[in-house]
Amino acid sequence: MALWLSISKLSVEGRERDGRMMSDYMCDMTDVMSTQGQFPGAGGESERTRRLRSLGLNEPTADEAFDRFAHLAASITRAPIAMVNFINDERQMFRGLYIPPTSAESTAEIGASWADRGIAFDLPTREMPLSHGFCPHVVAQRSPLALDDILAYPRFAGNPVVDELGVRAYLGAPLVDDTNTVIGTVCVLDREPRQWGRERLRDIQHLAEALLSEIRLRDNLLAQQQEMFAAFDGSPFPIMLTDGPGQEIRYANAQHADTFGAPTAYGSVGMAYPQLGAAGLDRAVAEAYHTGRTTVLNDVRIQSVRPDAQRIQQIFSFTCTPLRSARTGQVNGVVTVGMDVTAQSRTEEELGTLAALLVDRLQQNGAGRPGLGGGETGPLLPG
Repeated sequence: MALWLSISKLSVEGRERDGRMMSDYMCDMTDVMSTQGQFPGAGGESERTRRLRSLGLNEPTADEAFDRFAHLAASITRAPIAMVNFINDERQMFRGLYIPPTSAESTAEIGASWADRGIAFDLPTREMPLSHGFCPHVVAQRSPLALDDILAYPRFAGNPVVDELGVRAYLGAPLVDDTNTVIGTVCVLDREPRQWGRERLRDIQHLAEALLSEIRLRDNLLAQQQEMFAAFDGSPFPIMLTDGPGQEIRYANAQHADTFGAPTAYGSVGMAYPQLGAAGLDRAVAEAYHTGRTTVLNDVRIQSVRPDAQRIQQIFSFTCTPLRSARTGQVNGVVTVGMDVTAQSRTEEELGTLAALLVDRLQQNGAGRPGLGGGETGPLLPG
């Protein structure tokens, strides 16, 4: 399969032969966008999407660490555009992106170099359909792809990025994680044809391997969080973790689900639990997030949702404690602990102490790290 070029095939004397083989192979190749099991979309969520969700990489939001890595990729390969691209069943997500600055001031700082090209690369968002570009091919085939001049290959020449973004050369390598799942690519682009050569192919493969160290670290931290959440599931108190200014629920323990039921929708407290929202819990969570101070909501009366119990009214007290990033100190979430005070009275001091212990444990285990608890790790609700 000459399309997925090996290093040995990138020799100058073999380039013409490789071009003929690549063309022949691509004419017979089944469209990777419709390959069963690769991008199932509505047919069912793939293992790749599940992995991206568990790693907190399933949204097209910018990530500073990946942006820096994209800049490094551009510098090493001498390419003007670079991306760290994660691909789920529906879209491509550029968590890392480097496009050279074009202003006169930036040009003066950089000087005449590979980055001083005046590239006008219009990419308004950090996402792209699966039909655009060449990274989905790399993911589907699990192999690097080097295109020196895209227009030389009819199979690729009609790709939308050629006309819409002016892409003429592409070099990408797959990101294969520790579960042997291809979750995305590291790639570089140019708007001019260029000979990548064996050295650049080797560079992009080494970069993909290096990036997996960052992903492995995130995976380990998330595994620690999962162990911590499993311990929380044994708590007799309802515990809920919300994320960001939108108060999106990221975790609720088993006692929380047993007491208040399954959420009616993933999202904010008020949306997921109308009873709690009507009682003012969403406002208490928002106050804790925006002020950075613990808030307490007492005398919350909730109608029991347990199907095997009488429809009695229960009285709860909630303590909402800000969760801060261990690195920056910025508030990026709130831990909410509820206590049933229907039959007995618990002091606010006791509840606050419990909440403080939970927050300390969360922060020690990395839940406050940007990109893990402040992005889109996906709901961690029971079931």
